[in-house]
Amino acid sequence: MKHEPSHYIAEMIGTYFLIFFGCGSMIMAEILPGYHSGFVPLIWGGAVSIMIYAVGHISGAHFNPAVTIAFWLTKKLPGHRVLGYVLAQILGAILASVTHYLILGSEHQFGMTALSIGIVPGFFLEVITTFSLMFVIMSVATDSRAVGELAGIAIGSTVALSAFVIGPLTNASMNPARSIAPAIMSGQFQHLWVFIVAPIIGASLGAITYNWIKCEKDKNEKESACC
Repeated sequence: MKHEPSHYIAEMIGTYFLIFFGCGSMIMAEILPGYHSGFVPLIWGGAVSIMIYAVGHISGAHFNPAVTIAFWLTKKLPGHRVLGYVLAQILGAILASVTHYLILGSEHQFGMTALSIGIVPGFFLEVITTFSLMFVIMSVATDSRAVGELAGIAIGSTVALSAFVIGPLTNASMNPARSIAPAIMSGQFQHLWVFIVAPIIGASLGAITYNWIKCEKDKNEKESACC
């Protein structure tokens, strides 16, 4: 059972910059009158894409406990790495929020996630968008038929689209670490459980569903149905 420190360091650094840029853009939109909030989804998507290309070849570029758990459920990640990945991701996110505090003070919301609609529809939206994110990740990361070089663009685009669509309603978490860090720094934990549980459910369902439909032909099988 081998642990590679580089995997965990890569996950911490990748998550750090994801939160630094993503939540940082939300803070800028909050405290700077001339900063257009329409940039925020693009920055989230761009940050994801960049960090995938930066460290994806080292750790797989999860940056998200829900993604890590989904990979483990579908046997794409050894069980002994799950806790290390999750802790590294949460630590990276917290360090990014601490950086925001040191640079920008505390007179803002740290880019925290919050519901502007009811708990049930908000929970459902987080499940749906995290399902779509994990479905895309499974496609480009685990299926040899996909164009792997475009993984960063595909995944980053999915994050950006989700942020455009449900950002005004839930702030588009899709990532427990992304919600936990700002909640700790702002001291506001209301509905945090939604942004932890819903992404885990959505990512798990997305991974399981893709595994089910990908129609991977058995090596001994001569005929194929849809592959």
